Amino acid sequence: METKETKETRETKETKKALCAMSGGVDSSVAAYIMKNKGYECSGATMRLYYNDELGLCNMRTCCSKKDIDDAQDVCFELDIPYEVLDYTDDFENKIIKKFINTYEEGNTPNPCIDCNRYMKFEKMLEYAMDNGIDYIVTGHYARIEYNENTGRYELKKGIDATKDQSYVLYSLTQEQLAHTMFPLGELTKAEVRVIAEDMSFINARKHDSQDICFVPDGDYVKFIKEYMGKTYEPGEFVDTDGNVLGTHQGIIKYTIGQRKGLGIAFGKPMYVCGKDMENNRVILGEEKDLYSKGLYCNNINWISVPELKGELKAAAKVRYTKKEEPATLMEIDSEEFEREKLPEDAIKVIFDEKQRAITPGQAVVFYDGDTVVGGGTIIRAVD
Repeated sequence: METKETKETRETKETKKALCAMSGGVDSSVAAYIMKNKGYECSGATMRLYYNDELGLCNMRTCCSKKDIDDAQDVCFELDIPYEVLDYTDDFENKIIKKFINTYEEGNTPNPCIDCNRYMKFEKMLEYAMDNGIDYIVTGHYARIEYNENTGRYELKKGIDATKDQSYVLYSLTQEQLAHTMFPLGELTKAEVRVIAEDMSFINARKHDSQDICFVPDGDYVKFIKEYMGKTYEPGEFVDTDGNVLGTHQGIIKYTIGQRKGLGIAFGKPMYVCGKDMENNRVILGEEKDLYSKGLYCNNINWISVPELKGELKAAAKVRYTKKEEPATLMEIDSEEFEREKLPEDAIKVIFDEKQRAITPGQAVVFYDGDTVVGGGTIIRAVD
């Protein structure tokens, strides 16, 4: 495998150009500093993804605020590198916000941060870089990229800091994108990044990390969707797993798999959201034991360390960003099962060694081999 040192020495000699994605936060600022320190010809850019006032957001609690842009510009001034703001508001609305809403309306739970990485940071920004003769885009993600000479493939690996590892939200990166992307923070801890920022007296050295969903900073996605769409969502029935009516829910988009709090009704025992019947506007409730499934179907697969799935493959699978990966078998699906389950053509099946809790349609499932990302996809539904 090509060593990091060999790769960087060769690239620095050739004075490679790097476009640093600047969010206004400490991570992207230190990433830009590291790249310039290594001899790259750097420039900085902030993606404007939406205008806070148009979405009814408070400027001080979200990214894309004037303060974030000012902070990014200040750091670039300190580093003496060019800086610009790239306006992708239309793309963000069409590819991220509208998909976010559509996913909830279809009964699933979206992951807009993964979609933003896929369609904005590593599609639009890389496209801009390539169009302007820039070799790499650089972000402040905690992950690593290595080239495996034996397989001829770029590999995505976990960041050294296990508490900050972001490989899960980067599983959609293609071979072409990995070849033109750099993650300078992959070998560092968050504490080390803060020290570098303070040593450099960056204005954002102690700035808090940004919200997970930038355009829903208070976490009230239901309110956001209602205001954005200008409509309400009709109440319907809570039912148990046998179809017995238990009460009334307050709009089906308000509930997600595994949810216990906020149901608005007491049952005398803990009850959880186990599923949704979108056709009949019903939310299905069950006990803790009803949340566990042996596996899942997923599609929209992106393979990284391997070119494709042939037969079966043992791996560890992670079904949420906050959960740890668990041993599983990835399987091709035969034609009979495809037809019976009405699955999309690119679907595969994942069966876990032990049942998993609250597998949620719309979320990502990411496959690992040790600290290497094998690939990942979008959960269609659980397999009981």
